[in-house]
Amino acid sequence: MTAAAECLVVLCTCPDRDTALRLADAAVTGRLAACVNLLPGVESVYEWNGALERAHEVQLLAKTTRAAYGALETLWRELHPYELPELLAVPVETGSEAYLQWIERAVSA
Repeated sequence: MTAAAECLVVLCTCPDRDTALRLADAAVTGRLAACVNLLPGVESVYEWNGALERAHEVQLLAKTTRAAYGALETLWRELHPYELPELLAVPVETGSEAYLQWIERAVSA
C-alpha cells in the first residue's frame, strides 16, 4: 500500500484563532497530526436548530493517517466548544511521496 493510501486530510472549523491554535497544538504535540494549517477568514452559512446561521470561523486542515484518525477525532471533540464540530476526513489520492512518508513518520498512532 502506498503512503497516499494511509494519509488523510481532516477538516475542522473553529470559532476563533485561540480555539484553532489549541486544537492544532494538541494534535501536533500529541503526534496525531504531522501538520495543521489554520485558514482564517472562513465564512460559514448553515442551518442549525431550524435557523439560518452565519459565522466567521477558522478552518483547520490537519494532515494525519488513517490509524490516527480515531484518536484525533476523540481529542478534538473533547477540546472543541461546538456541540457538533465539523470533523471530515478526506483520503489523499496522491501527492509527493516524500511528504506523505513524512506524515507517516510524524504521526504515531
